[in-house]
Formats: sequence, structure tokens, C-alpha cells
Amino acid sequence: MPARTRPIDKLATAVAKCSTQSSLYGKCIFADYNNVHKNMCSTEFLKLKECYLKAYKQR
Repeated sequence: MPARTRPIDKLATAVAKCSTQSSLYGKCIFADYNNVHKNMCSTEFLKLKECYLKAYKQR
């Protein structure tokens, strides 16, 4: 019986694989951090989310 992988371990691996997307999202937010509003960086966020989901499902 294989060892069970905890969800937090899977998330940590996914986060490590998406450093480029998270950097782009962070730069977008930081560019105008005094005026953050809903959907401000939605394209960057969606790319980051897609990367997380893809990396999370690979394990």
C-alpha cells in the first residue's frame, strides 16, 4: 500500500512549481498597491490559479 500524500504537501509542491506566475501576480499587485481593487490583476491571477491546479493534479 503506497504512503498517502497529505494535501498540504501537494499544495507546497504546486506552489514551488509556479514561482514565475506568482512573481508576475505579485508585481501586478505591487505596481499600484495603494489602489488595489477587485479584478485588478485578474489575468495574472487566473494564470497563477491555472498553474496551481495543474501542478496540484500532477502528483
